[in-house]
Formats: sequence, structure tokens, C-alpha cells
Amino acid sequence: MQRIATLDDIAQGLDALCVLDPRLAKVRGMAGEVPLRLSEPGFRSLASIIVSQQVSRASADAIFGRLRKLVDPLTPQAILAADEAMFREAGLSRPKQRGLIAVAQAVVEGLDLDHLCLLDATDAITAMTKVSGIGPWTAEVYLLFAAGHPDVFPARDVALQSAVGHALGIDPRPPEKTLIQLAESWSPWRGVASRLFWAYYRELKGRDAAPPA
Repeated sequence: MQRIATLDDIAQGLDALCVLDPRLAKVRGMAGEVPLRLSEPGFRSLASIIVSQQVSRASADAIFGRLRKLVDPLTPQAILAADEAMFREAGLSRPKQRGLIAVAQAVVEGLDLDHLCLLDATDAITAMTKVSGIGPWTAEVYLLFAAGHPDVFPARDVALQSAVGHALGIDPRPPEKTLIQLAESWSPWRGVASRLFWAYYRELKGRDAAPPA
């Protein structure tokens, strides 16, 4: 597996995507900078993604910023030792509290978040989604940004659905199953296609909707 680790990798992927699907050349021209978005594998990265579930990027950044100040260093052990008042002060919903605690417990009990980055995407997603609080979207985003996986496309992401729908003239925006099928034509560079359409959404809406890396 070729890891997406540099901006040169992004450029290579974009060139390949424009050959695979010539419609993407126009998308590339309108998207502006397509950032790398790469984070260190581990609990902190996964916790950031859990916090960003189903909220705006601005809200996710604010909540995670408070969480990092309240729990420093942000480790599984510290999360397991935290009380409910801390989670409330950070602004975490009850489902996200439960998700973070479940993931922290899984890591303490042996879930190896670094090793997961070395696995095939299907195997890694299967292993991660066995943990309460980790759904397919969370697992896919972790593989994109912590593993640099080249061929993952989080089709459940509403911003990606909107961006693809607008860019390719699909109205209403393509739902998850339709987008999964459409994205298959962008393999083995679906991870770069994800970044491309998040960048396109940023230029379209004037705000960043990509999950934090």
C-alpha cells in the first residue's frame, strides 16, 4: 500500500484521478489547495475524529480544544479516570462520552491503533467498528488521516455528498450507496478524491468541512 504521506503524493493522485475521470480536472481547478491532512496514529487522533462526529468543523475544533486543556496529556488512561463533570465542561454529548470511554477501554485492553494503520482498509475497518463509538465513517477518516490510506472514501460524509453532487451536477446530492458506487471509479486513489472534494466544498461554501487531522 502506497501511503499518502507528502504533497507530492497528493499531486500524483490528482494527476491519476484526472485521467481516470476527466470531469475531475475542472473540480481540481476550482478546489484550490488540496491539503495533505496527516496526523500521528494513536488515541489522540481517533479521539479528535470521534469529537467531530456529526458537528461542524468549527464546533469540533472548539470542543476538542477544551478537551485537550482539561485532559492533558490526552491518553486513554486519563479519559477513563475523568468524571462526567469534565466531559460536560468540554461540551461532549453523552454518546460521544460513551464513545471515547469505550475506545479508551479498548486501547487499554490491547486495541493497537498503530498496527491498524498497516492493515488492508477492509480488515482495519472491521476491527475498529467492533468497538462501540466507532462507526464506519470514524474508521474511514482515521485510516485517511492517521494511516494515509490511499483508497478510502467516506461516502457517509454529508459534505462529500454535497460537493460531489454540486461538482458533477447530481441533484439531489448522491446518497451513501450511490456515492460508494461512483467513487469506485476513482480507485486506487479514493483517499485523494476525498481530499479533493473536501477542498472543493471549502471553496464552494467558504468554510472547511473536512474532519480535523
